[in-house]
Amino acid sequence: MYNICIRMTGNPTDAQDMLQDAFMDAFRHLGQLKQPGAFAGWLRRIMINKCIQFSKNHVRWSSLDQDGIDPVTDRATAWWLNIPFQLVQEEIKNLPGGCREVFVLYALEDFGHKEIARNLGISESTSKSQYQRARKLLRERITKKMHLNG
Repeated sequence: MYNICIRMTGNPTDAQDMLQDAFMDAFRHLGQLKQPGAFAGWLRRIMINKCIQFSKNHVRWSSLDQDGIDPVTDRATAWWLNIPFQLVQEEIKNLPGGCREVFVLYALEDFGHKEIARNLGISESTSKSQYQRARKLLRERITKKMHLNG
């Protein structure tokens, strides 16, 4: 759960705050959980919603010009699947706020662009362009580090 929060917020202090708030909400509303076996998924959803709310209040969104951006590709062909997880995790935390949230929700939490747009209060095209921007920045940064470190 902490990993979800750190990926979404980009820093440990905010991630810890989101984690604590989400656990407090979960315990406050534990009586609403109808199937105890679904606790993990229910808690994960609370964490993501808390982070989305944080994002709405703290991230400034801007639409990017889509000229020169590759169309959204199939997740199965994701280039980052063969890169060490720690390196990807570190670079995700270093992404600018808007594209970091969209990237995490789309690539790691399996949200669609419509759902991301609705939850974050942005347009679907902004979600897509922010995702493409995140992919481009990650690819550039990780490739550079991989070349420098062998």
